[in-house]
Amino acid sequence: MASLENFWSQDPKEVLKLLDSSLEGLSSSQAQKRYLSTLSKKKRQSSFQKDLRLLIRQFQSPLVMLLLGAVILSAFIGERSDVIIILVILILAGLMSFFQERNAGRVVEKLQSLMALKSTVLREGANVDIPNEQVVPGDILILNAGDMVPADCLLLESNELHVNEASLTGESFPLRKEAGKLPANTVLAARNNSLWEGTHVVSGTAKAVVVWAGTDTQFGKIVQGAGRVVETSFEKGIREFGYFLMKITLVLSVFILIVNLLVEKSILDSALFALALAVGMAPELLPAITTIAMSSGAKRLMEKQVIVKKLSAIQSLGEVNLLCTDKTGTITEGLIRVDRIVNGSDQSDDFVRNLAYWNAFFQTGYSNPIDEALVSLQPPSSPKPEKFGEIPYDFIRKRLSIAIALEGEKMLITKGAYTQISEICTGIKTEDGKVEDIKLWKRRLDQTFESFGKNGLRAIAVCFKHLNDGQIKREDEKDMIFAGFVLLQDPIKEGIIEAIQELKDLKVALKIISGDNKNVAKSIGRQIGIASPKVLTGKELAHTSPEALLQKVKEVDIFAEIEPQQKERIIRALKSQHTVAYMGDGINDVSAINAADTGISVDNAVDVTKEAADIVLIEKDLSVLAYGIREGRKTFANTLKYIYISTGCTFGNMFSVAFVSMVLPFLPMLPKQILLTNVISDVPYLSITSDNVDDSQIQNPGKWDISVIRKYMLIFGIHSSFFDGLTFLVLWFVLKADEATFQTGWFIESIMSELLILFIIRTHKKFYQSRPGKYLLIFALLSFAFTLALPYLPMASSLGLVPLDSLTLGLMLSIVALYILTGDFLKVWFFKKLVKH
Repeated sequence: MASLENFWSQDPKEVLKLLDSSLEGLSSSQAQKRYLSTLSKKKRQSSFQKDLRLLIRQFQSPLVMLLLGAVILSAFIGERSDVIIILVILILAGLMSFFQERNAGRVVEKLQSLMALKSTVLREGANVDIPNEQVVPGDILILNAGDMVPADCLLLESNELHVNEASLTGESFPLRKEAGKLPANTVLAARNNSLWEGTHVVSGTAKAVVVWAGTDTQFGKIVQGAGRVVETSFEKGIREFGYFLMKITLVLSVFILIVNLLVEKSILDSALFALALAVGMAPELLPAITTIAMSSGAKRLMEKQVIVKKLSAIQSLGEVNLLCTDKTGTITEGLIRVDRIVNGSDQSDDFVRNLAYWNAFFQTGYSNPIDEALVSLQPPSSPKPEKFGEIPYDFIRKRLSIAIALEGEKMLITKGAYTQISEICTGIKTEDGKVEDIKLWKRRLDQTFESFGKNGLRAIAVCFKHLNDGQIKREDEKDMIFAGFVLLQDPIKEGIIEAIQELKDLKVALKIISGDNKNVAKSIGRQIGIASPKVLTGKELAHTSPEALLQKVKEVDIFAEIEPQQKERIIRALKSQHTVAYMGDGINDVSAINAADTGISVDNAVDVTKEAADIVLIEKDLSVLAYGIREGRKTFANTLKYIYISTGCTFGNMFSVAFVSMVLPFLPMLPKQILLTNVISDVPYLSITSDNVDDSQIQNPGKWDISVIRKYMLIFGIHSSFFDGLTFLVLWFVLKADEATFQTGWFIESIMSELLILFIIRTHKKFYQSRPGKYLLIFALLSFAFTLALPYLPMASSLGLVPLDSLTLGLMLSIVALYILTGDFLKVWFFKKLVKH
């Protein structure tokens, strides 16, 4: 469809013809055929290709690639039996990691499929909701405020349409869009008759024809050209730590290689030994462990009706120590009820009631609880009017206008925030039906409005005016007549006080950010247990410098009467002192969700908000969020267990082996034994993600602290090396073991110490005071039994292992037992004395 290249310069009728579509939309068969044609062979094979890329990635570590190169080279010079064994071990290790990561990835895909965004399209003249990925060229889109634009489109109709195109053009201010025809050379940012994938509707309504979808869109081309991944603080810490360890292992391996060559040991054996040592010391399972831990947490959260869109959000959630949220639906029920409808004198008034009902009934913008509550009222008994115009709600005007005709009389009805309504009124309708100057009533109205808030009622205002013609525009919202107030009630949720206390127990503070009147917000604050809530209003915030705000946010409990653009500023100020989660469900929450460390939305939120969020709650419930924070902290704690073992016991063992190799006339362990040690110990490590976590480890936010890990690495590395040294002395000087016996004894001692130290490090308590996870225990016992049996199996000789006599085996196990007991005492001291939460 080359002729559609500059579709914004063509007449909409011509575009519809080229797309073989109409104002009634596509037929179901047309749409299905076009959708199937977009599923290219490449896309259909994407699952296989994804698995293949994941499998290859398991062997892309520089250390593993070096080792593979070395063993392939040695195959050509005759050392084929050793090469086969080492290759088998490497392949087994890679496959273990591959299957675990693939299963984790499938969990994530399942979670994300639950949150697939939908669009409303016309199919054969009827409105149909379909997943965004099924939108095809020729579809007629129906768009309302809060909708994401799923494809590149040409406008057919629009009404006060404003679209945020920041994701594409970088322009943060919403742009007005309207149907029309533009020159072909119009730049992207100025094509106001077109809509682009990835942008979202801020206000108004529209009907548009889809021209390009999928990878053919502007957004699709950008995504194909460059991918961008934003790292969390935990991900960055893990990556940097991995590189840090890799540098140490490479330096140490090169040093060992040079020393072994200087003492005239075999070049091939020395090279294989150095490379195997590097693989043994490197935390090669770290990516798999973090992925599995996070996907396991995500799966458990899904059972609690919490959908994790981005895996790393699990770790971020565990770091959270401040939750910011709107009150509606989170603190309160979110089920708005009309308490009463009154005039300016606070008296019930049927005229005001009818105006409010008609305004809500005829509006066609995005669904909201206030309009739903008004429409649920009994309709007025008078004849039903006809609507002939609408000025949709937006977050700048904070009002909604509907034009109706009733019995030959035309009227404009506007409802919205009291301040925004009163500023466009010049008169007020009194109880006796007269219209007086609103200036005479302004002070009384302000006092009445304030009293509603103090009683915990939310008040919006209604005004009207008579019209002479049948066309309306924004400029007509002036010289209105104030009619009265709609008083709304939204009681606090049952169990909310207990949920807030649960968050406090997890060291998570709560701050409310609301657009509501400060008196209403204060009333809610007192109801949930804040004795004297400190409130900062949007007006006060506007006159606060960035430096002063950093201090003020520490003391404020509630931010009230906040403008949408101010939410992001508050979140950024709070982030300087906290790890912040923000929960929101409206269009006006998007920037704050993006700014927060963890963005949270709900299932019934508008599309753009769900798209921006990292986590989506099926139910807007703080107690569920507390569960999510616990899961995040469990995931963090289990990931750290592997890091501690890698930096302590494993590193200590490998360092000792490297050092002793310079003293002995033979290698303390063969390269294949080192690699096999790695594989056997990795089996229970992979189940560490399902391990139980002590309550004491989830009472505080998890924080990545490289200094703690360095201290641990130094102290426990020395501890591990001391007992390896003891093993060396016993085997060489006491038992005077030959080469095969020495290597077998050290092999068993290394694996046993790595297996058992896991049960010490997994808890900050005494090891017998904390129950390990079922799978961790089972796999550790299996690995333990296999290690003891291995020297007696037929394959032992090919691995360089020999059966041990009872004295040698007993001494090896005694050293391991002493190592574990002293390690437990050292661990308790370390976490009590050196680690500060």
